[in-house]
Amino acid sequence: MVSHTTHIRVRYGETDKMGYLYYGNYATYHEVGRVELIRSLGMTYKSMEDEHGILMPVMNMEMRFVRPAHYDELLSVTTEVREMPEKTIVFRTEIRNEKNKLVNGGRIKLCFISAETGKNVGVPDFLREKLTPYFEATQD
Repeated sequence: MVSHTTHIRVRYGETDKMGYLYYGNYATYHEVGRVELIRSLGMTYKSMEDEHGILMPVMNMEMRFVRPAHYDELLSVTTEVREMPEKTIVFRTEIRNEKNKLVNGGRIKLCFISAETGKNVGVPDFLREKLTPYFEATQD
């Protein structure tokens, strides 16, 4: 399993009239978690697209809203990949508030698409190489 935590402060423009993080913004916070997990592996989405010609569209998103996040609150966004990807990759994310209380959790499934052909491809070799050490360690 590979896991990464990043922090995001809720900005005023992301809140609704009640001062709660607007529910539509949670998808963006999940995306930040995915992007930063990939970055922690020594890659970027940009390099995957520009250098390797791999796109990763979202296929499915499930979220649960447990409690509201508030304006100016510093949130911890922990994103995990629990299984070695094959044809798809699943990111699981938990967003916690400053008291370490769960605010939101979700599961987002993406596939791998060749930018050249527009067709599904399996997990690219360069990504498999980066992920393999995390999954070999859990099999021992």
